[in-house]
Amino acid sequence: MKTLKQYTSDMSNAERREFAERCGTTWPFLRNVIYGTRKPGEKLCVQLELQSGGCLTRQTLRPEDWLEIWPELAEPAHPPQQEETAHD
Repeated sequence: MKTLKQYTSDMSNAERREFAERCGTTWPFLRNVIYGTRKPGEKLCVQLELQSGGCLTRQTLRPEDWLEIWPELAEPAHPPQQEETAHD
């Protein structure tokens, strides 16, 4: 998965501003997130994931507490097993 810095590095300034707007924030705020002076909120993380088409994930945007906020994103310990059916 990409970091926010990697994801926005090839964008022009206009593209960065448009991306930030689609996510409901500003480019200066996202730049602060990139450099660690601000932390993205839960709603912003969801929008960043959606607007990036999954290139950015909530797990990479909030590595320290994503599991507390979105426990449903955790991988199940064991995948559900399908019952085998007997064929005559």
